[in-house]
Amino acid sequence: VNFSSFFDYRPLSKALIYKLLTSCPGVENIFLLIRSKRGKDIFSRVEEIFEDAMFNKMKQACPKYDHKIRAIAGDCTLPSLGIGSSDRETLVENVNIVFHLAATVRFDEKMKTAMQINVKACRDILDLCYEMKHLKSVIYVSTAYTQCPQKEVEERFYEPPLDSKKMIALTDCVSDSMMENITPILLDKWPNTYTFTKAIAEDVVRQNSRGMPIGMFRPGIVIATYQEPVPGWIDNFYGPTGVIAGAGTGVLRTLRADPTKVANMVPVDLCVNGMISAAWDIAERFQTEIMPDPEIPVYNFCTERSNCITWGDFTYTTIKFGSMYPTVKSVWYLCYRSNPNRIMHFLAILFLHYLPAIFFDVIALFIGRKPRLLRTYKKIHRFMAVIEYFSMRQWDFKMENMNALWRRLSNADQKLFFFDMRQINWDFFLEQYFCGIRQYLLRDPLETVPEALVRWNRLYWLHQAVKVLVLFVMYKLVFSIWGFLS
Repeated sequence: VNFSSFFDYRPLSKALIYKLLTSCPGVENIFLLIRSKRGKDIFSRVEEIFEDAMFNKMKQACPKYDHKIRAIAGDCTLPSLGIGSSDRETLVENVNIVFHLAATVRFDEKMKTAMQINVKACRDILDLCYEMKHLKSVIYVSTAYTQCPQKEVEERFYEPPLDSKKMIALTDCVSDSMMENITPILLDKWPNTYTFTKAIAEDVVRQNSRGMPIGMFRPGIVIATYQEPVPGWIDNFYGPTGVIAGAGTGVLRTLRADPTKVANMVPVDLCVNGMISAAWDIAERFQTEIMPDPEIPVYNFCTERSNCITWGDFTYTTIKFGSMYPTVKSVWYLCYRSNPNRIMHFLAILFLHYLPAIFFDVIALFIGRKPRLLRTYKKIHRFMAVIEYFSMRQWDFKMENMNALWRRLSNADQKLFFFDMRQINWDFFLEQYFCGIRQYLLRDPLETVPEALVRWNRLYWLHQAVKVLVLFVMYKLVFSIWGFLS
């Protein structure tokens, strides 16, 4: 069996490669579509990928893993994926299963770029799949939020914001400046170009399936690992990860979130197990003709309503484990809360972010250092604005297909490819998640916890002193104003 995994450096891709190499011994080759970047060729970049700590355990279990890895030069920003004719022929002759994960996940991406990577590249990969002589299964990885204007999201295709062919034609014929001007009109009810173009891409899958054994996988917000290769592994600051890291270091003190809404987060390793199981399910359905053409199965992989956490729970556990495992990288005491009220959130930003940033930047100027804190907070607030749309809303994601797939697996496969969100121990998972952020992103090993606790205690009393000082200044100010007016 040969697998084709289209790589874009997300933890989902790394976790998929790890799982295929460690749990699927029948895999002969994994073809990675990857582009040269910053003066590094594709082979150097592949080597760089496997330097990640998550692969340490795999290298012991599978020391000859590199014999199965085949790098293919390509680029989703180029026509036909930028794949050479020789490499294309190799893929056509040898690939059985395709996982298409490549996407630009920047929510503020320019429309033309997002269309090229998320939509046109999807069309091109389906054209390539159609040529493959031994194709058994194709998994297109979308997102649960392609249908964010809907309150209830079923496991089916929806009408796209615009017809995919018309949207592709539009991006081909208008200038960059014109496209930027009309982007707000095109987005309509969609919050950003990412969810909009992924919704368009779903229409591409629907229109270009051409009888292929293909399915669509819609994960929620993908976060750290639950079990494999180690609990809590993560390699980026996206989404809730950035919130925990910011709060844990004392930089982030407020987030606009409704504490009663469900936080639709899914562990990356369970997500990968679900994807692999879905690929098997599609191949089985297609081979036994259970799946009538042209029906394309859709798998929503989200938090189960029977076993979920809210943004309020998320805030509580962030504070709880932040106090248990403080980091020596912290710049202030953990002072974080979710504020659903827009005015309270604005006031928190003003008094807890901007004013301290201005104060410390002025001090930096006086001592001859470059002021950076205010600029950092501006970036943080752009990130918070992106999160806000999702942390203030809730959707009802139907998961009948995903749960039916779980029941179809044998007991042995359920253990090997565990993905049942109903069995998640959230308290354990969030503890490991916090520790993972500390270790893998902040580069702060757990051995420094005793040292961090001493620092934490000092920051606590400094925090209390600042609060007393602020209250005293406010009291004097009010007293002075009252005296002046009277």
